[in-house]
Amino acid sequence: MYFLLLFFGVLAGVTTVLFGFGGGFVVVPVLYSVLLATYGIGSAEGHAAMHVAVATSTCVMIFGAGLATLRHHKAGTVPWNQVRPLLGYIAAGAVPGAAAALVLSGAWVRWAFIVYLGLTILDSILRPGFAQESASPIRPLGRRMTAVAGTAIGTIAAFLGVGGSVMTVPLMRRRGASVTAATAAANPLSFPMAVVGSATFAAPAWNDTSLGAWHVGYIDMRACLVLAVGSWLGIRAASRWIGRIPDGIHAKAYIALLCVVLLVMLVV
Repeated sequence: MYFLLLFFGVLAGVTTVLFGFGGGFVVVPVLYSVLLATYGIGSAEGHAAMHVAVATSTCVMIFGAGLATLRHHKAGTVPWNQVRPLLGYIAAGAVPGAAAALVLSGAWVRWAFIVYLGLTILDSILRPGFAQESASPIRPLGRRMTAVAGTAIGTIAAFLGVGGSVMTVPLMRRRGASVTAATAAANPLSFPMAVVGSATFAAPAWNDTSLGAWHVGYIDMRACLVLAVGSWLGIRAASRWIGRIPDGIHAKAYIALLCVVLLVMLVV
């Protein structure tokens, strides 16, 4: 189990630094499948598998998004003037998002994950300009749009445990950003969501809903540690490719990875 998680942790690190995924699109389906295979669907862990997967993914994002942000900052690819205004709104939106994930059943969270993935893929394919190379300056968001978009990103990302990439990358892309700049922005924007969301998912540790000694609320700390180590290895390995992938290819690869994750979630 843990060697498998280490492997997918590495893959999560690669997708975090190159696509801004925050690891959630890899971690959530993999951990969900592993928990069901290990404990069985009828066990307490099996019933809570989707909640544990989302919560643990959110916690892993603290490490992955933080490390990837440092790598992109050193490479000079983070558009901080676009990122800073969104941070507070994303953190605020993460609270109701994580709380809603705790209230709804695991099946609802899983299908919300699938539906959102499908809509994101369709939007990226059908909306003109996403897959074409971009060289225009990034157009800033207005104050009202910043508040609305930031809160929505934080809420949806925390609810699904996937980071903000599925919202921030298409949003930044529509504002004229290259895929490198858009994915670089996704990592620091995922960090406040991950911190606030993890604290919310850990809250059940204060009552009797604990799933075991290695769980803090719904967060599986053993899985989180293994995934974080793998994520660190993946980020180190992939950082050399920051800014080197042609923009058009980068955009098409982003859409292709979303399609792969959608297929995995439909099968498990």
